[in-house]
Amino acid sequence: MPEMQLREAIRQAMVEEMERDENIFLIGEEVAQYNGAYKVSQGMLDQFGEKRVIDSPISEAGFAGLGIGAALNGLRPIVEFMTWNFSFVAIDQIINNAAKVGYMSGGQFKTPIVFRGPNGAAGQLAATHNTSVEAIYAYFPGLKVISISNPDDAYGLMKSAIRDDDPVVFLESEVMYGLKGEVEVDPERLIPIGKARIAREGDDVTLVGHNKSYWVAMEVADRLAADGYSAEVIDPRTIRPFDFDTVIESVKKTNRCVIIDESNPFASISSEIAFQIQDRAFDYLDAPIRRVTAKDVPAPYAKNLIAHYMPGADDAYEACKKVMYV
Repeated sequence: MPEMQLREAIRQAMVEEMERDENIFLIGEEVAQYNGAYKVSQGMLDQFGEKRVIDSPISEAGFAGLGIGAALNGLRPIVEFMTWNFSFVAIDQIINNAAKVGYMSGGQFKTPIVFRGPNGAAGQLAATHNTSVEAIYAYFPGLKVISISNPDDAYGLMKSAIRDDDPVVFLESEVMYGLKGEVEVDPERLIPIGKARIAREGDDVTLVGHNKSYWVAMEVADRLAADGYSAEVIDPRTIRPFDFDTVIESVKKTNRCVIIDESNPFASISSEIAFQIQDRAFDYLDAPIRRVTAKDVPAPYAKNLIAHYMPGADDAYEACKKVMYV
C-alpha cells in the first residue's frame, strides 16, 4: 500500500471520484489557481479544468448556497471551507437548507453535497479560528458528520461521503494535513459511514477519541501499557450517525471509559457519548465516565494558554488512573 500524507489521501479520493462521475465538482476559496489553501487540491485545476475546480469569491454563504442548488439539480458538489470557523457565515444554508430539504420535500429532493475543510484548533489562531464544530452540526438531523484521524480513513470515507445522497459535513485538521500513513488505494473501496474503528484492543479501560484526540488516546494507551495496563482505543470516525454499539461493547468488557474530545465541555460530543454509555451500560460501569475536553472558554492566543486549553495526554492519563483507581 502506498504511503500518503492526509492531504494527498483526500485529494486521491476526490480525483478518483471526479474521474468516475462528471457531475462532481469542487468549489471554494483558492481551491483552483492557488492549488488549495493547504494544497489539498493541488493539480486538480490542471486535470479537470475551471468548470469543475472553481475558485469562489470570499462569500461562504454564496458558494455554499450555490453548491446546495447544484446538488438539488443533479450535480454532486464538494464545497471546501478554508476553515470550518468560516462556515458560520453559511450556517443557515447548511442547517436550514441542505439538512432539511429532503425531509421537507417528503423525500422528493436529494442533496448529495460534501462540505469539507479543517476543523478544530490549529495553534495560535485565537478564539475565532479554533472552534471544534462537530457538536454544532451533529445536532441537526439531516446532516451526516465525519471526522477523520488518518490518511486511510480520509480516503475511504471521503469516497463514501461523495457518493452519499445526503449532505455530509467532512471534518479534517489543519495540523494533520502532513500526517503520513499507508492507504489502501482502490477506486471502489468505501469505508462505511457510521462504523467506528477499534484501533487498539485492551481490557482495562476504553479510550474514545476522534480527529486529533485519537492521537492523544493512542499516546495515553502507550503510557498505560508501560505501566502494565491495556487500553482499548476506539476512533468513532463518524460523529453522526455515531457507532454507539462498538463503544458500548467495549465498555462492557473494560468497565471503564475516558472520552477525549476537543469540543468545549458543555453540550459536547463527549456529553452524548457519556449519556449513551450510562443509559445502555450502567450496570457494567465500575467507575464514573471521565471526559477530557477543551477548557470551557474561548480559545486563547498565547502559546502556553492554548496548550493548556487543549485536551492533552497528561490530563487523559490522569483520568484513566482515576477510573482504574490506581
